[in-house]
Amino acid sequence: MLTVLESIKLSTEYLEKKGVESPRINAELLLAHILKCKRLDLYLTFDRPLSEEEITLYRSFLKRRGEFEPLQYIVGSVEFFGLPFFVNSSVLIPRQETEILVEEIIERNKNNPSIKILDIGTGSGNIAISLAKNLPGSSVTASDISEASLKLAEKNSTLNGTDSRVKFIENDILKSYPEEKGFDVIVSNPPYVSVNEFEKLRPELKVYEPRHALTDNADGLIYYREIS
Repeated sequence: MLTVLESIKLSTEYLEKKGVESPRINAELLLAHILKCKRLDLYLTFDRPLSEEEITLYRSFLKRRGEFEPLQYIVGSVEFFGLPFFVNSSVLIPRQETEILVEEIIERNKNNPSIKILDIGTGSGNIAISLAKNLPGSSVTASDISEASLKLAEKNSTLNGTDSRVKFIENDILKSYPEEKGFDVIVSNPPYVSVNEFEKLRPELKVYEPRHALTDNADGLIYYREIS
């Protein structure tokens, strides 16, 4: 029977051969998800044998990761700004760098008792929900062109208890503006990759994450111009 340590060693070697970045961390995070524990807790249970069910599930996860499917899609969740978010292939995976944007808005508006925010291209809802959670007096309207994204964002809003202050609408900013007016803050993390740069992206991005969330199929600046 394979132990936790043996499984990590074998899976690290497998992912390394497949060309996956940070193979050891990926192997540990996938196993920690299966065992329902924190990654560091694995170091306290190196001698624990894995059941056949756990081994089978781990192998299926490793196969998917070896084909460059993002780890976050495999486990179905990610942490952003200290909050949990469900993710799937209908939304861009929230990046740590985007937390800087959220921090800046919170810092500038932390003393505002009532602030009205528009989030354009909300995706998983990570920006809108994080702002609503950290600015208690805020009301947030979050728009996206994807119905599937909006459904997931609403699920994340429920998960984080912001249902009453975040409203989701389906809208394409290139075709029309939201009917509601008078926003104090407009925030967005729109498609930013040019069509030429898109072809050079790693498979995790190019193959698995939604193309419409990454590139405008032009110079990567169309949404920036429109929003400005």
